[in-house]
Amino acid sequence: MNSLDDIWAGVLELMGQQLTPVAISTWFGECRPTGFSEAGLTVYVPSEFKRSVIAARFMEPLKSALSQIFSGEMDVFLTGEEAAEQKEAEPPEDGDSEEYTFERFVVGPSNKFAHAASVAVAEGQTKTYNPLFIYGDSGLGKTHLLYAIRHEVVLRHPEYYVVFVRGEDFMNELIAAIQTGKNVEFREKYRSADFLLIDDIQIVAGKASTQDEMFHTFNTLYEAKKQMVFTSDRPPSDMPNLTERLQSRLGMGLLADIQPPDFETRAAIVRNKCKILGMALSNEVVNYIAENMTSNVRQLEGAVLKIRAQSDLMNAHITVGEVAQLLKDMFRQKSAYVPTPEDIIRETAKYFSLSPEDLKGQRRTRNTALARQIAMYEIRKLTNLSLQDIGAIFEGRDHTTVLSSIQKIERNIADDAEFAQRVKDITSNINSLNS
Repeated sequence: MNSLDDIWAGVLELMGQQLTPVAISTWFGECRPTGFSEAGLTVYVPSEFKRSVIAARFMEPLKSALSQIFSGEMDVFLTGEEAAEQKEAEPPEDGDSEEYTFERFVVGPSNKFAHAASVAVAEGQTKTYNPLFIYGDSGLGKTHLLYAIRHEVVLRHPEYYVVFVRGEDFMNELIAAIQTGKNVEFREKYRSADFLLIDDIQIVAGKASTQDEMFHTFNTLYEAKKQMVFTSDRPPSDMPNLTERLQSRLGMGLLADIQPPDFETRAAIVRNKCKILGMALSNEVVNYIAENMTSNVRQLEGAVLKIRAQSDLMNAHITVGEVAQLLKDMFRQKSAYVPTPEDIIRETAKYFSLSPEDLKGQRRTRNTALARQIAMYEIRKLTNLSLQDIGAIFEGRDHTTVLSSIQKIERNIADDAEFAQRVKDITSNINSLNS
């Protein structure tokens, strides 16, 4: 053994007698030896998450392999610092930040159920939530919950093989495996997981081979009583291009939706982000942001980051007026015409030769139902109302009904040019009220 690389190659070769090639690749593929002394070998591991897993699961095999090579007791030291000559600028692995934990997830009425279900799954309180399927619009915290689950599971069960992947990456890995003839390795990676977490699973809809692979992976893990968690922008039943058998599997566990946060939760999110960043904003500024950004958690956090940068540059106290100017591109323009729900319902009803009462009531004729769904879509698109608020307008319909209606209209717009034009005409009629 003449070099660090030779030593490391020998360690991996010996470990390969106990571990699968997938395990070696997954946990040690990005590791590099950075130093060696009489005490042992120093190994660079790029992410905190992987260091914690290797320390918990693989230290004994590492030490054993090193001791075999040198015929004596040797230690292994894991570091996040590369040797100076090896350092390159690499982005940190997503989700390894302590920010993505349950402790830093702001809980409110809109996400309370999804949060509680995620905690229960991560802590192993129940085996009945399998799979846990979390859905909702982009930027509401689904991915944060997924990372928090992973973080908690690794802390509680470092011996678990936890696989976290985005739906798009799962698909791309499968394509690469097919092209290179590594289907067996691909399947071993996913079907040997103790915990499988997939973000944005909706990406697999309409991809025949990916859906087929996902179906068999699901069955293997479910039969082995391994936990699965998925996130999506919609429930399985609203994915028209998802095969019936996979749709059935994904919906057989617990479905938990996340809705846009209410005012109190939005204000709490702003304050929480300020706390993380070590900055302070007045109640007036916090409330101003919460009042003007109503649908997206990510946007709220982005606003705080922008204010932080401005505060650091100007070294000054931030006022409401300065925030209004600084974030004007992120706010809905106050000078722009924002129709009321009543305006939208009236114009939509007029287009279909109906009355506003018909749309808000319980009539179930095909024409009325379609007009009602379009009105819900227009209100969501043209106002800042939440799904719950929209449902309340239509004689107390729940947010699930509203979401389903909106998604149906979106699909029809995408699939039918004539229908899309009809909706466009209704939107023009509504906007013309201000002319």
